[in-house]
Amino acid sequence: MTVPPSNSSLADSIASLPEAERARVLAGLTKRQAEQILWDWRFWARPNQLPPPGDWLTWLILAGRGYGKTRTGAEWVRSVVCGATPLARGVLGRIALVAETAADARDVMVEGESGILSVHPKEFRPLYEPSKRRLTWPNGAVATLYNAVEPDQLRGPQHDGAWCDELAKWRYAGETWDQLQFGLRLGLQPRQVVTTTPRPIPVLKQIMAAETTRTTRGSTYENRANLAGTFLTEVVKKFEGTRLGRQELNAEVLDDVPGALWTRDMLDACRVRKAPELVRVVVAVDPSGTKGEEDTGDAIGIVAAGKGVDGNAYILEDATCKLPPAAWGRRAVALAAKWKADRIVAERNFGGAMVEHVIRSVDPRVSYREVTASRGKVARAEPVAALYEQSCVRHVGAFPEMEDQMCSFATNGYLGSGSPDRADAAVWAITELMLAAQAAAPIFGTYGTKR
Repeated sequence: MTVPPSNSSLADSIASLPEAERARVLAGLTKRQAEQILWDWRFWARPNQLPPPGDWLTWLILAGRGYGKTRTGAEWVRSVVCGATPLARGVLGRIALVAETAADARDVMVEGESGILSVHPKEFRPLYEPSKRRLTWPNGAVATLYNAVEPDQLRGPQHDGAWCDELAKWRYAGETWDQLQFGLRLGLQPRQVVTTTPRPIPVLKQIMAAETTRTTRGSTYENRANLAGTFLTEVVKKFEGTRLGRQELNAEVLDDVPGALWTRDMLDACRVRKAPELVRVVVAVDPSGTKGEEDTGDAIGIVAAGKGVDGNAYILEDATCKLPPAAWGRRAVALAAKWKADRIVAERNFGGAMVEHVIRSVDPRVSYREVTASRGKVARAEPVAALYEQSCVRHVGAFPEMEDQMCSFATNGYLGSGSPDRADAAVWAITELMLAAQAAAPIFGTYGTKR
């Protein structure tokens, strides 16, 4: 069941009145009423930011960037844990707050400008104990912070409510969701809210298909009055009408493109929790085509991958960034040190020897090999995609941005927006580990013992 979208809040309706009529309405408010309105979410919210009526287990909010998902989730938490007075009981009392990472749970869901602490009047505001990952309200309600990098955090605890933020980006989305459901067993009517920009991952499709789910859809454009003008002109207009824009702005759940080299099902099937012992590790760098120090070009693809004792390749980490050369060089070398990489592999691009110079300026000891793109991106990607089809490549967790790019590679070209920097770096890494003849040669000058 989908809740139809609507654009106008009560505040918007009053703001749209003729000046004299608007002044008359506002003048009729007492000081206490004016203070109450400041914290009355039903006054400020658009109708599709309010919970749907009826019985439901999951309220799924699929919305574009800047829609107001975080504010909606935070206000829902406040509405279910708080009573009419600070000490009065709410509808729910044991809440799980689940984010992509621990930092996201802290910085976005709790401490963010639209987070839980910001939406409470002072007398209702919960005590936040970061070291305990816990919020405690004056009435005794408790919320605990979890992250999707560590699904086992949810193994055991019980809750009667949950707010899950950006589920489509969770590294272990399926497993984290399943563990949450096992613990959502307190009270007479447990409820959970999911706020996310969509990606067509299996667990999201499962949630959408459930009879106990109510889905609200919303786009970036609905909240344009609260968004910076530069965001609307520089970001929104850039991606309007593109496949990425349909997903990130209009919140469409897009199926695989025709003729895609990678599909969502293929990538989901290759996911694992951890890699086995690795016999070789490389860090691949796909440089931007732009020159200079300014952060205005494409991102620099930086991906770590290893070859396991089982003969399979494992994508370990995506450290892609959009930084000046000195900064991305440090990032690539740090990633190599972290994984004790045998070699850094980088494509020779417009910068020629610039990439090697950047890397060796950070650490002249690094083992480095330059590769040249003698074929187009699709031709380079096809043999790597074939390895995925043969179940020879695994992803240690999920890499949403990289996987979006992979699923935009089709036999007739790359259909995504911008440059497939992350996917290109992954292709170079897997090529080096699994397809290049040099992979069998001894490697020296590495970060650690010989693998």
